[in-house]
Amino acid sequence: MVEHRPTWDEYFIAITKQVATRATCLRRKVGAIIVKDKRILTTGYNGAPRGVKSCLEIGKCMRQELGVPSGQRHEICRALHAEQNAIIQAAYHGVQIEGSDIYSTTQPCVLCAKMLINAGIKKIYYYEEYPDELALELLKEAGVELIKLDF
Repeated sequence: MVEHRPTWDEYFIAITKQVATRATCLRRKVGAIIVKDKRILTTGYNGAPRGVKSCLEIGKCMRQELGVPSGQRHEICRALHAEQNAIIQAAYHGVQIEGSDIYSTTQPCVLCAKMLINAGIKKIYYYEEYPDELALELLKEAGVELIKLDF
């Protein structure tokens, strides 16, 4: 019997899904990993900044209470996005990420898309779609390749 060995994309998205299990958001669990030359450089998940209580700890979500639809009013949230945290971890630890790829459980929002463009990320692999047309437009204009994984 031949055992299936995962492709690199399967391997990295599986790790990304595991990273998402650390998320402290009550609405959506998102994980992200930045990869270069088949090496994981940093990880991130959506959660509150250091020293700030998360929605999980508080037991409620401001966005949910206000009825804010997904993809809108990102500033009304205690958490940073997974992609933002992955970029911040790189800066915090002095890790060069220019020319890297990112794997995310979810397609990036416009805020993350702009940060990924400026961080020099070349390819974004994602698993679930997110309702943000402007993010798609900016990524295309900047020449960042967006790849939906379907496994």
